Amino acid sequence: MPDTTKPVFLVDAYADPVVVRIDGRAAFLNSGALKDFFADMIRQGKRRFVVDFRLCASMDSTFLGVLAGVALELRRQNPPGQLTLVRVGERNLELIRNLGLHRLATVDPGTQTSDPMGIGQVLTNHARTEVENARLMLEAHENLVATDPANAAKFQDVLAFLKARLES
Repeated sequence: MPDTTKPVFLVDAYADPVVVRIDGRAAFLNSGALKDFFADMIRQGKRRFVVDFRLCASMDSTFLGVLAGVALELRRQNPPGQLTLVRVGERNLELIRNLGLHRLATVDPGTQTSDPMGIGQVLTNHARTEVENARLMLEAHENLVATDPANAAKFQDVLAFLKARLES
C-alpha cells in the first residue's frame, strides 16, 4: 500500500491501455515525473492511456497542463493516440472542463466501476533545478493556452512571470 501522506503516481506501463493512478495531490512538484513517463511511453510506441483520478485529492494547473501536452502530442501521432480520464469526480471534472481538457481527452466523470489497476510501479520524481521547474511550469501553461485560447487571460500573469524568470 502506498504511503498516503505523500502524493504518488502508480503506473502499469505494460497494460494496454497504459494505466496511471493518482494517489494524493497532483501538482507541479510531482508533474515532472509524469511528463517524463508519458514521453517515454510514447517513444516506445504506446498510444492509449488511462489516468485514474479516484484517489486524486486535488490538482493544479501545471499538472493539468502536463496532461494537455500529452493529449496534444497523442493527437500528433500517426495513428493518433487516446487519453482517457476516469473517475475524475465532481471538483476535478469542473477544473478539467474550465480549462478545456475535455475537448482533448475522453472524460468519465465517475461512472466506471471496474478497477483496471494491475499497478506495480511507483513513479519517482528526480530533483529538478529551479530553472527546470520553471520550464516545466511554462510549458504546461502554454499547453493550456494551446488547448483553449481563453486560458491565455487566466494564466497571463503566470506566463509573464515564468518567461521573465527564465530570461533572467
